[in-house]
Amino acid sequence: MNIIISNASKEPIYEQITKQIKNNILNEILKEGEALPSIRNLARELKISVITTKRAYEELERQEFIETIPGKGSYVAPQNKEMLREQKIKIVEDKLIDAIKEASIAGIGKEELKEMLDILYDSIL
Repeated sequence: MNIIISNASKEPIYEQITKQIKNNILNEILKEGEALPSIRNLARELKISVITTKRAYEELERQEFIETIPGKGSYVAPQNKEMLREQKIKIVEDKLIDAIKEASIAGIGKEELKEMLDILYDSIL
C-alpha cells in the first residue's frame, strides 16, 4: 500500500493515513475483503509510532471502512453501494466548491464556468 506522509502538513499523521486509505477504498484501489498491512508493519514502513497507526485504523473501523478480526488482521469492509456513491458525490461537491472559489478570485462568472465545465466534460467522456 502506498501511503505518503507529509511532515509539512497541518493535518495530523493519523488523519493523513485515514484519508489515503479511505480514498483507496472509495476509488476501489483497495477491494472488499482485501487485507491491510498489520498495524506494526505499516508503522515500520512509514517510520511512525504504532500508536499513530492504531489510531488511524480505529478511525477507519469506526467509519466502517475496515473491519478488524482479532488475531487475523484488518480487512476492507463490505461497502454499502449507495453510501459509497454518496461519499463520492461529496468529494466531487467539495472539489467543485474549490473550483468555484478559484473561479471567483479569477473573475470567472457562472456562465463562463458552466461553459468550461461542459467543454472539459465532453473532452474527457
